[in-house]
Amino acid sequence: MKVTPVILCGGSGSRLWPLSRSSYPKQFIALTGHNSLFQQAIERVHAIADDQISIGKTLIVTNEEHRFLALEQLREMPGVDPMLILEPVGRNTAPALTLAAMASLADGQDTVLVVTPSDHAVQNLPVFQDTLARCVQAAQSGAIVTLGVPPLKPETGYGYIKATSETALAPGPLGEMQVERFAEKPNIETAIAYVASGDYYWNSGLFVVKASTWLNAIQSFRPDIEAACRKAWLAKTSEYKFERPDTVSFLAIPSDSIDYAVIEKCPGSSFQIKTIPLNAGWSDLGAWDAVWALGEKDAKGNVVQGDTLLSGTDNTLVFASSRLVSAVGVQDLVIVETPDAVLVSHRERSQEVKDIVQALTHQKRLEHSLHRKVHRPWGWYDSLDESERFKVKRIWVNPGASLSLQKHHHRAEHWIVVRGMADVTCDGQILRLTENQSTYIPLGAIHRLANPGDTPLEVIEVQTGTYLGEDDIVRFEDTYGRVQVASP
Repeated sequence: MKVTPVILCGGSGSRLWPLSRSSYPKQFIALTGHNSLFQQAIERVHAIADDQISIGKTLIVTNEEHRFLALEQLREMPGVDPMLILEPVGRNTAPALTLAAMASLADGQDTVLVVTPSDHAVQNLPVFQDTLARCVQAAQSGAIVTLGVPPLKPETGYGYIKATSETALAPGPLGEMQVERFAEKPNIETAIAYVASGDYYWNSGLFVVKASTWLNAIQSFRPDIEAACRKAWLAKTSEYKFERPDTVSFLAIPSDSIDYAVIEKCPGSSFQIKTIPLNAGWSDLGAWDAVWALGEKDAKGNVVQGDTLLSGTDNTLVFASSRLVSAVGVQDLVIVETPDAVLVSHRERSQEVKDIVQALTHQKRLEHSLHRKVHRPWGWYDSLDESERFKVKRIWVNPGASLSLQKHHHRAEHWIVVRGMADVTCDGQILRLTENQSTYIPLGAIHRLANPGDTPLEVIEVQTGTYLGEDDIVRFEDTYGRVQVASP
């Protein structure tokens, strides 16, 4: 059997602010273990390969803004053959899966799609892999298979799957059960009743389905989505590992989720819908209380990461990313520190962090979207200090990479090389700098910074001028498709 992993890599993870932000969302962060959640999602699917199951191209559905984040993390996974389907705007998960199914069928093979969000965590990998392999076998016969998580407690934040009583008592040879219905996120009284009945499972958001089965189902239930996706896909453009559906056609695609568009309509229809229980320590890591619940706890129930010191503190999550964080005499808190923001919340109210993000957005503050350290396709920069007429940055350029050929209307720049080698273009002249050498870029000069070496380039940049915003940039040439004007 041929399996195609489909990794849904959208969303901003606002409830995990300040670590997760729209420009660097939670799926690209290592919240558990050394690898990011995105990398872990790919690894979990690839691990089911054996004598019966082979893994084909991995389809990543993400947006333009995150394409280089995904590609950079994929470079650390040499065994993965990726294709990135880039959405110009979000249209929810049903169009994303439809485009992935069309991409999967393009090579003439009707593979089994393993569809997984990129921001979940699983504790028991052998159990997960065994369950997923059985789902693949069930889907091969034409069924749409969901992974239902036996509920650990009444939970109002998840949707539920109800299995039919007959198959719940006597599941099939793969452990599969027929689905009677899907239930939306319930109130607490209803959630208690669901758990007490023993017939309900949390909806994990993981689906296994053949590409042709999904396209038949979306065409049956939402032909408007299928037709709009097909039009956008047929007019797509290709570049390197990127596939870009036609933007104009894509904007006409109706927005809907996999559940609403298809899954919830399957019970009682001609489409088989089944669930197989997943007992693998699954969590969607939707908020900081879930990170605490999944983390490794000390004797007092604390979960810590980074440079921390605790005294008289119980059942608290402390996440330090850039400095020492101490806590004394507190209980049941979430404390998250980043270089430009600190969050303190009661652990049971951590879902309300999204209200802070909404307030930041309303106030047009950059902390809702950008970290102080900003990743770019060529490397990253860290804004160290700024005032009314100056800004200091630490710039890191990957080996062989270069920034765009650009100019600024309102600022000049001073560059000091502290590590590596730099080729500096300034108004047509190219200057090579090595460690401890510097140069000046006048206001309005057309310039570029490049790393010609095979080791990283580190530069300290001092900007001076009347306006220092990131939007004061005009690009003439760019390796990464961000050109705004023709070359001079």
